[in-house]
Amino acid sequence: MRVALDTNILAYAEGLGDRARCAAAADLISTLPVDRVILPAQTLGELYRVLVAKAGRTPDVARQALLSWADSFEVADSTWPAFQSAFDCAADHSMQIWDALILAVAAENRCRLLISEDLQDGFIWRGVTVVDPFHGRHMHLVETAINK
Repeated sequence: MRVALDTNILAYAEGLGDRARCAAAADLISTLPVDRVILPAQTLGELYRVLVAKAGRTPDVARQALLSWADSFEVADSTWPAFQSAFDCAADHSMQIWDALILAVAAENRCRLLISEDLQDGFIWRGVTVVDPFHGRHMHLVETAINK
């Protein structure tokens, strides 16, 4: 089962946020099979902005962090068909376009889960289920992804 990671999970793994969430995100990522994890390119762009604007890291340090993520996991580009799907998702579900794009890229890349704190836990769109790893209600799906 393929899994996509949202920006907030990467930001926590980078140490931005409360200690418990940072540790939980890092632990979760370390348990996921590398060959099943997708990083939508949009998440890396957002992470760069967070690292520089909010965390105060230099652009060079932020770039190195992004390259490290890209070296660790497959990065999935935002295609025109993904954008078209994202427009529909955003319009139909009152979602922010950039969140919808991440979800659309996950669907386009045959992910079954999008691990995100920002979207509605349990929301399903085009076969992708959003799982909030800090909510716990759907964490059994992540455990299934780890063990398959």
